[in-house]
Amino acid sequence: MLAVLSPGGSALAVERVVSLNLCTDQWLVLLAPEKVAALSPLARDSALSFVAPQAAGLPMVRASAEAVLALHPDLVLGARYGARTTLELLERAGMRVARLELPSDFPGIRLALRTTAVLLGIPDRAEPLIAAMDAGLPLPGPPANALVWLPRGLTSGPDGMMASVLHQAGLTNTGSGARVGLEVLLRRPPAWLILSENSGGASLATDMLKHPAVRAIRSRAVPAPLTICPGPFTVEAVALLAR
Repeated sequence: MLAVLSPGGSALAVERVVSLNLCTDQWLVLLAPEKVAALSPLARDSALSFVAPQAAGLPMVRASAEAVLALHPDLVLGARYGARTTLELLERAGMRVARLELPSDFPGIRLALRTTAVLLGIPDRAEPLIAAMDAGLPLPGPPANALVWLPRGLTSGPDGMMASVLHQAGLTNTGSGARVGLEVLLRRPPAWLILSENSGGASLATDMLKHPAVRAIRSRAVPAPLTICPGPFTVEAVALLAR
């Protein structure tokens, strides 16, 4: 369920919008780039953000109540977690704030887009994005086991967005969210190993993902910006994994 908490009402005109969360940044840019008063700095990070090229030409703001108030927005978008103190201070100052839950499946993405579009006063703009996403969702084929293996050996659990992505691609997520070390992985390899393709550069956390022994396991890589935040672009992750 997606929850929206916003004082005021949706009837107020919304022309200047600040987003303080990477996911709401992307929904705002896709739905109404002309209404952007400022985005979070993460929106421009190509290793994290699907809309980084578009965000490069849009204003940024740090998660500071003073900085946001100086922009005089009609609406501030955030998430239930993150920038909590700033959002609370903005509400106390009389600012209209909407906190959005982040979806964990494709029905949740549809709801998030429609809810955000209504908040922005442009309800019809959600439908083309949803239609394009739905058109790209393949029918799941016969299931095969897959493990999402992340930096530091962490795995994706059964209830998150990646589990939904795998299901739509005809794969069954075997991860629990716990860490799986290299030795354990090689002793019990999955049918498919799903890796996160991060353009942020090499690090100690990602070295084990590139170990030569891992190459013996069938694997596919998904660019991180397709899955860090759920959005209509997440369908591209499904297309990459569909067999």
